[in-house]
Amino acid sequence: MKWISDSPSRTWEIAAEFFKTLEKPAVIALHGNLGAGKTCFTQGLAQAAGVKEPVCSPTYTIISEYRGTIPFHHIDLYRLGGPEEAYDLGLDEYLETDGITVIEWAERAAEMLPPSTVHIRLERGEGDDQRIIRIVENPL
Repeated sequence: MKWISDSPSRTWEIAAEFFKTLEKPAVIALHGNLGAGKTCFTQGLAQAAGVKEPVCSPTYTIISEYRGTIPFHHIDLYRLGGPEEAYDLGLDEYLETDGITVIEWAERAAEMLPPSTVHIRLERGEGDDQRIIRIVENPL
């Protein structure tokens, strides 16, 4: 499946559409370069999951937990050196959740991801705001 977004608000809408089709609980791995829209997509998912508070990139906190209509976990592994650090942080507990776990930079802990993980690639398109969003086979 592929979507093209021309704005952050459209990326939120796409994430909400995707959320409706998602079998829950779920682990979602987001792939893409810096600035590709991973956090923006996550914000749309969180809103669809009933999260009322602002969702920011957890680059420095690494893991953020939210309450919505379903538990929502946002994890950013950008600063991690590898799977050992992810394991030390307790990532495995979030992979067995009864809610939604969204992981940015999931390739840093690829071997820990369950086979049911949904992989989404976000890429810059034409212009500053266009993003191409695709559900992809496990790219890891």
